[in-house]
Amino acid sequence: MINRQIPNLLVADVAASAAFYRDVIGMEPRFESDWYVQLGAAGGPGIELGLHRSDHELIPEAFRNQAPSGQYLTFVVQDVTAVHERAQAAGVPVIQAPKSEFYGQIRMLLTGPDGELVDVSMLDPDFGK
Repeated sequence: MINRQIPNLLVADVAASAAFYRDVIGMEPRFESDWYVQLGAAGGPGIELGLHRSDHELIPEAFRNQAPSGQYLTFVVQDVTAVHERAQAAGVPVIQAPKSEFYGQIRMLLTGPDGELVDVSMLDPDFGK
């Protein structure tokens, strides 16, 4: 039985990454240190994200200081337009502005502080109309 699942990103600057996921995406800090921050969704006890300093001694040397590749994070939110506005105000690189997709969601793509691809989407209220 799995009790919990926490995706962890290896990041160069824990504070900068925590600010991005807090201020742009809307997550809340649940634990903070200089080498690790754990975030959770407001009111969503099962949604967590860990940010781990990539050069920390707990990370095996072969995995330290590597650029993220081969995965991306998806956050399904209530209002993708609000996230887009916060991203623009914060100067976050927007790869794709909010766009209605063929599968029934409005989706935008951002670049996170360490170059990670971040997908932010919501259900398209006009889908199928």
